[in-house]
Amino acid sequence: MKKLYLILALLTCFFSYSQSSSDNLENNSQNRFRFIEIKSHFGAFLKSDNALGNSGILDNGYGGVTVKLGWQPTNPNGWASRYGYPSYGIGAYVGFLSDANVFGNPNAIYGFMNFPISGSHKRNVFSIEPSLGITYNLNPFDEDTNELNTSIGARAAVYFNIDLGFTYKFTRELDLLYGFDFTHFSNGSTFRPNRGLNLYGINLGMRYNYNAAQFKKDNDPYTNNVLPARFKRPLRAARDTTGGNYISVYVAGGVGQTDREIGTNTVFGTFSGVLDYEHQFNEVHTLTGGVDFFYDNRFRDVEASERTLIGVHAGYDFSFWKLAMKFQIGTYVSDDKGKGGYFMRPALRYNISKTFFAQIGLKTLDGGSADYIEYGFGFKPFKW
Repeated sequence: MKKLYLILALLTCFFSYSQSSSDNLENNSQNRFRFIEIKSHFGAFLKSDNALGNSGILDNGYGGVTVKLGWQPTNPNGWASRYGYPSYGIGAYVGFLSDANVFGNPNAIYGFMNFPISGSHKRNVFSIEPSLGITYNLNPFDEDTNELNTSIGARAAVYFNIDLGFTYKFTRELDLLYGFDFTHFSNGSTFRPNRGLNLYGINLGMRYNYNAAQFKKDNDPYTNNVLPARFKRPLRAARDTTGGNYISVYVAGGVGQTDREIGTNTVFGTFSGVLDYEHQFNEVHTLTGGVDFFYDNRFRDVEASERTLIGVHAGYDFSFWKLAMKFQIGTYVSDDKGKGGYFMRPALRYNISKTFFAQIGLKTLDGGSADYIEYGFGFKPFKW
């Protein structure tokens, strides 16, 4: 529950700050573009060869409904102008995952950002929309009452969705939405079992666009003095091509279980330390490479001095606003202690300032299986 409150607080602060900043800039033009949308989701599960996948429960597929409230930035001098004016917002999800006795009735709260790909002159616009949040109200594994659910070992999990969607501008205010999306639920092996749930399917919905400044300008329901309901995106502004080189230091902690703790609340601490070289080509693209130090208290059968691992990695960052979506892949130069030949680290970084940052990521085992979630902070002591 503490993690749930923390993520909700971060989402609230982020979107409150973003809305406040956007409103201050938009007041000059009397245009404050907002939208409300609702979507239905339905599809199938990506199955794995285990008791759950072989039980037939996943054959029934899934359904779901999402409701979103969004903001559209318009400042021609702001960061959004250099990315095609993406919109952002908060959403709520209600899912129906085949068998409620096994999975529960998952709900989620999340933040999203919609990056338009097609030009604004097109009536049918293609966009890519990642979402990240928290899922709750799951029915976890229990060896006595829910032994089939080897996918989820806790009542809460991370919610991740990526939508490849289309928006058809149907009327002045109304959009018709359709697309293909992928959804993932996982707790990062904080509690086991944690094979995760992977869903893929299609979605259909509607979006209502409105201008929040209309209520201040003229609130008469019969007025002809009407502001535009949607933002017509201009051409993308030129991006900052200034690059640079950085040395960053990142330290993170986490918790996790082994199979021996399944069904209990017992967890053990983990630690990650990263020394990175970062070459930034421009404000969007960065290549990274560095050294990793890991300490894992789940190795209880060996001395404390033998619970360490050393690794090296390379990676890529995609940056926008104060955020960076990171992906790193690495290998161990020490004994991997059964963790496999390589690991990955997808992560989200928030740049508090030019020197300090906060980061949350997933450190994986060989392949894409979760090892543990990293929660950490870092700084950049050297820049040139």
